[in-house]
Amino acid sequence: MDLFSASQGSALLGLFVVFRPTHVEHPRTIARLRPEEDYILHPTWDFDAIPTKREYTWIIQDHELNPDGMWRPMVLINGTFPGPLIECNEGDELVVHVLNQASNATSIHWHGLYQNGTNWMDGTVGVTNCPIAPGSSFTYRFNVTGQSGTYYYHSHMSMQASDGLVGPLIIHARDGKEKEWQKVPYDQDRVVMLSDHYYDLSSELLAQYLAPGNENEEPVPPSALINGRNVRNCSDLPNRKCSTIGLAQALFDLSATASTRLRIINVGAFAEFSLQIDEHEFQVTEVDGTDVHPQRIHRLNITPAQRYSIILTLPRENIKGLYWMRARMITHCFAYENPELQEEVWATLRYHHQPFEVDVLPPQTHDWPEPIEVECLDLNTTSLSPILPIRAPENTDHFISLRASFQIRDWRLSRGYLNDSSFYTNASAPILHTYLDAYDSASAMADGVNTALFDPDKQLVFQTRTISTITILIQNFDDGNHPFHLHGYKFFVLGQGHGYAPANIQDAGVLDVRNPLRRDTASMEGFGWLLIRFVADNSGAWAFHCHVGWHVEAGLGMVLVTRGERMGGWDGREEGVGRELCDLRGVW
Repeated sequence: MDLFSASQGSALLGLFVVFRPTHVEHPRTIARLRPEEDYILHPTWDFDAIPTKREYTWIIQDHELNPDGMWRPMVLINGTFPGPLIECNEGDELVVHVLNQASNATSIHWHGLYQNGTNWMDGTVGVTNCPIAPGSSFTYRFNVTGQSGTYYYHSHMSMQASDGLVGPLIIHARDGKEKEWQKVPYDQDRVVMLSDHYYDLSSELLAQYLAPGNENEEPVPPSALINGRNVRNCSDLPNRKCSTIGLAQALFDLSATASTRLRIINVGAFAEFSLQIDEHEFQVTEVDGTDVHPQRIHRLNITPAQRYSIILTLPRENIKGLYWMRARMITHCFAYENPELQEEVWATLRYHHQPFEVDVLPPQTHDWPEPIEVECLDLNTTSLSPILPIRAPENTDHFISLRASFQIRDWRLSRGYLNDSSFYTNASAPILHTYLDAYDSASAMADGVNTALFDPDKQLVFQTRTISTITILIQNFDDGNHPFHLHGYKFFVLGQGHGYAPANIQDAGVLDVRNPLRRDTASMEGFGWLLIRFVADNSGAWAFHCHVGWHVEAGLGMVLVTRGERMGGWDGREEGVGRELCDLRGVW
């Protein structure tokens, strides 16, 4: 069990951190792959339960595991890969005690959660908090309010997420809204996590990637996983330590009498996936926690950090017992050819409660005939319309124009830039703490780039004091795809495309603001552009960055400090922003 301790009761109004150095060595468990059934959502879930505290204890330790046959060092939660499913209702309080018994510091980011009123629980190292040093512990405590849908959590300490610290987080809507907003009925509800998979520790790969003389050559993943599983042929990789004994591809047992909701999450570091299920159409019904009117498609393109729900309906003709699910990495984006690369990972769908005579292994099903996209592009979401209509603001208070690029400057170092800023993270001096320490003067500054507290060449920080509307236009001067993620918010996607953005993009009446798609991660294609808008009403310091792990570590990001006038009471100690973590040895 991953739930070491759990209790239920009324949601607490006080939000605080419990910090305690710990020197107790917990016995190291034998690392294992997570059972398939752990990612099936509770079939009799009480959507209308009173707000409840859901409490977990996670022990972070170093392990060695072979998810696809190749043994590699990993960093795991309670010895199991991937991480445990968190399932809760809107309005619940989550309490997660993290005990770090690994060799390096760590931090958990709750991807897509607003953290309204608990910015210091966002888990973003160098922005909202310091990491949890080895031998120490930290308690994340926050309410999930004002949102529902499919989310996930991952380490936000360097590239550690690709070493195993990832897992799904599902928030159910109350008052019957979940089934009401999902316009296609379904019975079973389950998680499908896609990820690229490396055989070496992220720290080793990152050192190579950021070394002098490399022109943004991101490490190419040799493999991919579905729910942490794959099976490679050991003979193809004779120089690797490999064993496939006891391994199997992911298997999804589905009802042959009803539809199934699959919550697709790309938890990978780099690769975009094209997902399909042989001989099945499916309908997209959710995008990053936003329920949308169903749209039928054959293939789903999903970039890192994005989430989609699809409703899988039964095949129109005779149902076969077994079908292939195929997830292909879009290799056109890769910088070089990796001889170890297997670009496709497969899983099996099995319909049960049908009088099949024999389940033929492997599945005897067929790929869709249409050619596969070779460009790294966001899914065409122009026809996806949110079920709950919200009109985007027609005018904006702040227009931020950004140029995204990779440049080689001093010491032959290739780094990511937004305009002339390459973001540098100081793990022991988070931006939130710096802002609070100088709050009296910072809050009196005019809205805009804060040059008094932060060097914009290394830390581009744009601040606003009151509720305002912010529009961001990013023009990509790089040939790579960049999925940009905004912490603490969902934004309206007002436009995206190839080449230069239209010159009249700011003119009134040009944009369709009636009910644009709302999400927290949108991709900007190579040499393309992206236009987003959001109402900045959530107090805190929020990261805005490319979610390709290698790119954010190379500096492709910035921070928005929004609604600063409400942060005056965050004196840094009584509110529990975790300053004690910053003084411990090993935070780097």
